[in-house]
Amino acid sequence: MNENLRQILEMLAEGKITADEAERLIAALEPEAPATLGTASSESVAKANPKYLRILVKDESISDHPTQVNVRVPMQLLRAGVRLAGLIPAQARDHVNEALREQGIQFDISQIKPENLEELVNELSDLTVDVDNEQTKVRVFCE
Repeated sequence: MNENLRQILEMLAEGKITADEAERLIAALEPEAPATLGTASSESVAKANPKYLRILVKDESISDHPTQVNVRVPMQLLRAGVRLAGLIPAQARDHVNEALREQGIQFDISQIKPENLEELVNELSDLTVDVDNEQTKVRVFCE
């Protein structure tokens, strides 16, 4: 048993953290599951473990100077953020949720879980973004 896991279990035994908090801490310690290579094609392996979330926007409404936006977010950053959100104590989560609601964002950070992010990544292959302007193209995908 590694030292971090031992410390989490000791804090749980001493009543310093709840079982839910211990579960989130342990989940944050677990390394990413490696993609199974087997006989899978390179395309399916890439989809199973994407490295970046890409958002591309191209607006050609001004023919002289088309606007292009290219956002590339490392998936490791997103995964780490999801794990860190799980470490926020219950008391602080209520304050964060309240602050989000004050900004007009109806979101509960306690619902963020690593498996939700992976499910979202898997569904991005079917994502369609509708834009009212025919001269604007938007693509959202993982690579």
